[in-house]
Amino acid sequence: MFSHKVLEKNIGWLMVLTFIVVSVGGLVQIVPLFFQKSTTQPVEGLKPYTALQLTGRDIYIREGCYTCHSQMVRPFRAETERYGHFSLAGEFVYDRPFQWGSKRTGPDLHRVGGRYSDEWHYVHLMNPRDVVPESNMPAYFWLADAPADAKTIQRKMTVLKNMAGHPYTDEEIAAAPAELEGKTEMDALIAYLQVLGTAGPKGN
Repeated sequence: MFSHKVLEKNIGWLMVLTFIVVSVGGLVQIVPLFFQKSTTQPVEGLKPYTALQLTGRDIYIREGCYTCHSQMVRPFRAETERYGHFSLAGEFVYDRPFQWGSKRTGPDLHRVGGRYSDEWHYVHLMNPRDVVPESNMPAYFWLADAPADAKTIQRKMTVLKNMAGHPYTDEEIAAAPAELEGKTEMDALIAYLQVLGTAGPKGN
């Protein structure tokens, strides 16, 4: 029988047993989540992103917004008083990949939807210091001149429908390019920001 002292001196056994313990502990914590409706089913009122919002989300990821902004309000008073109700797993069912994050150079954005007007977001993205003088966020003025890409949107939505189970209809997919017609990347990003957290609980 192994003693603790012998185990610590045998690197091979220590690695194997550590792996087993971590694996079992991880499975015990993770596997049950796949069978809980609160973590696998969308909250009431949650809908998959529209073509414009989905394009905006891709721009959000492309521009690295997640490196400074998290999208997960923790269940602590200091967070809920500032950002709103804490985030629920069912709000992220249609997020692939999710944008939770832990880095907050800027504020958490999960409850930013509807908090400001489209015009505010436009000015903020053109030059953040026009509305938040102390901001160190870079400007994204070029998005206002870049047309939203409609070439791949139908393929994206089809893949999300067929492989991830997003409930897009054939009509929504067919109409996707028209929804992006005449829109800029700025329009798309603002549309994405304006929907964040809007299906979740209101209040703290």
